[in-house]
Amino acid sequence: MKLDSLLTSATLVVWLFFTLYAVFSFSIDLREKGLRHAFARLFSTRLLLPFSLAIGLSFLSASLVFVQPQEIGVVISVLQPQGYRDRPIRPGLKFVVPLAEQVVTYPLSWQTYTMSSKPVAGETLGDDAIAARTKDGQEVFLDCSTIFRIDPEQVIRVHIDWQNRYLNDFLRTQVRGLVRSQVANYKIDEVNSEKRQIIENELDKKLRTILAEKGFILDKFILRNIAFSPEYAKSVEDKQIALQGQIQREYEAVQIQKLAEGQARKIEILAKAEATATVLRANAEAAARTIRAQAERDALQMINQALVKNPKLLTYEYIAKLSPNIRVMLVPNNAPIMLPLATQDLGLAPEGSTSPLTTTEIFTNSSKPVEVHQP
Repeated sequence: MKLDSLLTSATLVVWLFFTLYAVFSFSIDLREKGLRHAFARLFSTRLLLPFSLAIGLSFLSASLVFVQPQEIGVVISVLQPQGYRDRPIRPGLKFVVPLAEQVVTYPLSWQTYTMSSKPVAGETLGDDAIAARTKDGQEVFLDCSTIFRIDPEQVIRVHIDWQNRYLNDFLRTQVRGLVRSQVANYKIDEVNSEKRQIIENELDKKLRTILAEKGFILDKFILRNIAFSPEYAKSVEDKQIALQGQIQREYEAVQIQKLAEGQARKIEILAKAEATATVLRANAEAAARTIRAQAERDALQMINQALVKNPKLLTYEYIAKLSPNIRVMLVPNNAPIMLPLATQDLGLAPEGSTSPLTTTEIFTNSSKPVEVHQP
């Protein structure tokens, strides 16, 4: 409990007891000794002592003022020419002249003044949002909050100009007028876009200057919400729905394009791979042919070398590769001439045999040919 409040309560109790005691004493003296004696006893020592005590407590209570840490006091004084002390009193227990001076306290803590469309969110009951017109004539409704406090060095000026009316008569009026004038500089699409932050910053700057000129310190101006008329809100909603549909279609088109590009790249890669494979196959076949040609060339060279060393080898190879259907070959003595016979069976068979024999006869210069029988 504050000391000044305690002294005030003690003073009231003393005055109450003194009044009861005086009335009780006056009634007894009036009944026993008459009216004159009763009035005379009111100025006796037994009543003057408690009266002096009550008067002293009253003066002491009126001279002591305790200012809270979050407050500052303006002293209204009949002893000063201008009617107030030129310096406010700071927090703590302070002395003033009883009956000649009075202290009016103001808060030093941060205060928040809110104007909102919600009935219980603002300082005023009901819808207290700021209705404003944009540059293109559309109506918007703004909820805002102002966080501020009184400048301790200018509290006397605040008291002289506004007293306790600074919230409704000054701050509320300034904020509403400033918001309306600032919103009128923008179109509704700009208010409902990234320029909302620009509007809030401009309002903060201008309001800070106005409050500083009147003895207040602004901490922050907050643009809480911006609402629009039902017709405009419906048009914005329809526009957003159409925009979302367009974005969806564009997204689907991009996906289809990416898919087509992917298929085209796939076909291109496959075509390149097929071409590369064809080239590789062609190169491989060419290399194989080259290798075969070289092998045949080497083989012919080896055969040629073998024939040079042994001319009869060619005759041997020819005989070895003759078809089994060749029946007779004539080999001359000096220069061998090989003539295949007809492929049909000769019709010759040994005596007692039912099937003909397959016979190959090799004729030389000898008088008797050599017969080779094959099954």
